[in-house]
Amino acid sequence: MQSTSAPAPKQLKRPRPFRAVQSILGIAILLATLFTMLPSRGLATGDFYERLSIILTPRSVEGAQLVSQPQLRIGIVAGHSGNDSGAVCYDGNGNVTLTEADVNLKIAAIVQQQLTQKGFQVDLLREFDTRLNGYRALAIISIHNDSCEYINDEATGYKVAAALNTNDVNRTNRLTACLVDRYERATKLTFHSGSITADMREYHAFREIDPSTVAAIIETGFLNLDREILTKNTEGVAAGIVDGILCFTNNENIESTPIPDLNP
Repeated sequence: MQSTSAPAPKQLKRPRPFRAVQSILGIAILLATLFTMLPSRGLATGDFYERLSIILTPRSVEGAQLVSQPQLRIGIVAGHSGNDSGAVCYDGNGNVTLTEADVNLKIAAIVQQQLTQKGFQVDLLREFDTRLNGYRALAIISIHNDSCEYINDEATGYKVAAALNTNDVNRTNRLTACLVDRYERATKLTFHSGSITADMREYHAFREIDPSTVAAIIETGFLNLDREILTKNTEGVAAGIVDGILCFTNNENIESTPIPDLNP
């Protein structure tokens, strides 16, 4: 008869301290390599370390203070400012009573103020501002107005045109559509699409700015028939432009407004 014996109990594997040390050393070497590759603070460009700090900062829990984010840059060109008067209004004696440049600048300054209050970084630019060369921003809008001469009863309303040479047609069309929609809501003026010219879409600043900057030009009204709203409700006029910019930056719903194709 064969003798039977109980199988030897299995020995439990004990954790190997060497492997734990290996893992810790590996992580340490990886971190050391990473920070060795980082540029020194003196050689880093721009806000590298600020961005790194934001990336490495854990997301705040509910009720905790939020980390501030970089401001969005918007450019506002006050048409004709610093260069010429633009369209001019005269009284019966031939005296100048109003200039387009003055109206443009007043509207542009209010737009700058309102956007700044909403947290944007806003550059107020002159007609041929040297800062336009290679200018980079989320968007740039040039503010103008139309003739002060009486043409006919149809010479009232506003115009908006997008930059003809743009790297991003979709975003440029969206900015234009937002301005058209929100400006009309704010001012109750009519979009004067029939008189948009090739010169508006080939506005000189559009060729000077960085191609990645989305750009549009708006003529907020005619200085003759729309003079009252332009000069007495300037805050409302500026608010219509601000609302259009917010529509664009906030990606709000908007239906595209058809604009006639213009050949250069």
